[in-house]
Amino acid sequence: MELPRRTFVKAITWQLLGIATMTLLALFQSGNLIDSIMLALSASATGFVFYFIHERFWSKIRWGRKTM
Repeated sequence: MELPRRTFVKAITWQLLGIATMTLLALFQSGNLIDSIMLALSASATGFVFYFIHERFWSKIRWGRKTM
């Protein structure tokens, strides 16, 4: 079992890796570093919000859960 602190650090490093990857891909396409960073940050923030909504939606669905 992981400590919550470890899970949090893993989530942060995963987000940073995603932001760096998106920035590099956008930079390759656009050639503009500022626009690339802004795209990566907005995509990351949007992804976070929609993931949260997605999880809240699925928390209300009983399908596939075992009851003890």
